[in-house]
Amino acid sequence: MVKLLWRFGLLVLAAIGFAWLADRPGSITIQWLGRDIHMSVLVGVVSLAVVLTVLYFMWRITQRIWRSPTAMRESLRFRKHRKAYDSLSRGIIAAGAGDAQAAARHAGIAGETLKHEPLITLLTAQAAQLKGDRAGVKRAFEDMTKSPETELLGLRGLFAEAKQAGDWPAARSIADRALAKNPRLPWASAAVLQVQTAAKDWAAAAATVANQAKFSLMPRDEALKKQAALLTAQALAEEETDRSRALNLAVQAHGLDAKLVPAALVAARCYLADNNLRKANKILRSTWALNPHAQLADVMANSKTDDDAEQRFERVRDLVGKPGENIEAAYSLARAAINARRWDVARSSLESFVEDKPQARLCGLMAEIEEAADDKGRAREWLARALHAPRDPVWVSDGVASTRWTPVSPVTGDIVPCEWKPPFEYTSQGQWQISPPAETPLLQTKPAEAQPLQQFRAPDDPGIE
Repeated sequence: MVKLLWRFGLLVLAAIGFAWLADRPGSITIQWLGRDIHMSVLVGVVSLAVVLTVLYFMWRITQRIWRSPTAMRESLRFRKHRKAYDSLSRGIIAAGAGDAQAAARHAGIAGETLKHEPLITLLTAQAAQLKGDRAGVKRAFEDMTKSPETELLGLRGLFAEAKQAGDWPAARSIADRALAKNPRLPWASAAVLQVQTAAKDWAAAAATVANQAKFSLMPRDEALKKQAALLTAQALAEEETDRSRALNLAVQAHGLDAKLVPAALVAARCYLADNNLRKANKILRSTWALNPHAQLADVMANSKTDDDAEQRFERVRDLVGKPGENIEAAYSLARAAINARRWDVARSSLESFVEDKPQARLCGLMAEIEEAADDKGRAREWLARALHAPRDPVWVSDGVASTRWTPVSPVTGDIVPCEWKPPFEYTSQGQWQISPPAETPLLQTKPAEAQPLQQFRAPDDPGIE
């Protein structure tokens, strides 16, 4: 629309100019080569415009003829590059579909023209991966690292290859290189952290987690908990060799996550080894208030080695208070009471937890209580129930149960919470539940009646009814 208005304006100006010349007649005389040429001003202006127009068109034609070889070469080059990019596109599609031969063929065709195209190297690496050519994959990724545009992509590929080959030193070196180039790179930071945890380099891993929080690669609360877990792991590793450093690490971890039981245990043990009972009790009480655990009560009970069972019981009772609905508190108090031969306290502590499928450890304590009451039959009954009771709580990380706490998952190697809980879940109707699959018809006019769950005797039952 704007161009149309400009053209219309130019035509109006030309018409006004010609009208102005027509209203002011005059003559122009040109003497050239012994001849006189007479014409009016209007004819002279029109003649000049015609001559300039003819010269302009002749110049354009000459220019086109002069540039025709270059234009032809550019046209051929464009068609060649277009075919190369078509081959590149088809190669990427073939690689995504898993066709290694087609991907390699299209990569070769495109590579003849697009020698400096980064996607060619990437397609070559993908084709080599599909073929299982590890050497070819490594060469392709090494070529990527030579270009600033694809260096990080090449480093990521080399890291994956080193990790798959189990070459952790090389993997860590590559990840460190990528992280030095871009500290905000999520995969490089995660890769460095994974290598550090695999090598149990807890101090370096804690520093990496701190950097992830600094660059907003991880929520702050999650980072604090992971740092606490890593510092605790380092404290556990150094508790026997360097107690003062283990104490500093455990206190630091406890400050980051006061609910972390292993950190509190290490700090308390180190304080007790230094005869600092006040600080040890303070840490044990603060963690117990947030996350009750039987091992906390054990350390509290044995904080003074020269005390008798009654004094240990009083310390545990002072820590635990009223068990209420907390099974860890009830178990800790009952065990301390049994050691102090306070049978009535032990029985009352457990009575609300042994009515419906008590844990095996509670059955064992009840057997001790009945044995002390000289009721052999009831004691044997509790021991029999212990054989079929739900499993006692252990440290569970990513579904894997262990007697020892660990900061990383034994399955994935990631830093995940290690929880104190029974390793398996049990239903309220029985320990082993098998519900046979019912065949459901394609068309059903009314809901099928629910089949009751059947409870079977454990396959490893020794025969006690």
